[in-house]
Amino acid sequence: MTDRTDRSEDLSSPCEICSVIPRLNEANPYFVRALGTGYVVLGWNQLYRGYTLFLGKRCVPELHLLTRDERVVFLEEMAIVAEAVFCAFRPRKLNEELLGNGTPHLHWHLFPRHADDPNPGFPVWSNPDFYKESNRRTKIDPAELASMRDRLRAEIDRLTAS
Repeated sequence: MTDRTDRSEDLSSPCEICSVIPRLNEANPYFVRALGTGYVVLGWNQLYRGYTLFLGKRCVPELHLLTRDERVVFLEEMAIVAEAVFCAFRPRKLNEELLGNGTPHLHWHLFPRHADDPNPGFPVWSNPDFYKESNRRTKIDPAELASMRDRLRAEIDRLTAS
């Protein structure tokens, strides 16, 4: 049985996030910013406008598997990303989730929730149009996507300037 506590050396079966990370750069319209411990990207499915992910740079399945120093920085950066999402998209509520059941690589889902959501009182995962029965990618005007990215990037830059 393979030890899955740290997949960074297990290149025989890279996870979904590990396969996406090399494509996270300025040419990718969903890429927002690289931080010390992770990458900020807008989600491909924008049914919940402003849906953002914070993908850990290191492929570990559990938060407690980061060193204490890494964990402190990772959580601080995640809190900055969450605040930036909140400021950029002005939701009534922000849902923040660290799951990893399907992809065991540390990554946060940040969902700005608005009163006009398709299902404002329920978790996004209960909406078949978002996840269960969707192709996991919504059509979005490139100019709107760029505007969302730029607003989020500006908020991250503002919050990290010190």
